[in-house]
Amino acid sequence: MTEKKMNLTVQEILDKEFNIDFKGYSPSEVDRFLDLMLEDYQIYEDMLREKEELIQEMERTNASLRAKLLELDGKLQAKTNEFNTSSSRVLSNVDTLKRISRLEEQVQNLQEQLAKLSANA
Repeated sequence: MTEKKMNLTVQEILDKEFNIDFKGYSPSEVDRFLDLMLEDYQIYEDMLREKEELIQEMERTNASLRAKLLELDGKLQAKTNEFNTSSSRVLSNVDTLKRISRLEEQVQNLQEQLAKLSANA
């Protein structure tokens, strides 16, 4: 996008005075001034069109990024749920191993008591 400089300011247009010749305003001076105004309006329209295109492009990019964000948020949620489920299973397995360990200790104690009873009998 090339930056173009406008030829006239609003104040210059308002302050413009044309020289009067014997038949009225100088037609060539008025034509030159109107040509500058026309060129400025063309530049202005081009700038507006470029800005509008840029806005539309940014809106498309924004929509695309929002869609990606939603997709990634969904994936993160799924991974979080998967992790929580997996963590629950790990905790459940740890609890099971602790219980087995306690039961093995109880069995060993019972075997020792049985061995002592057998030896005393």
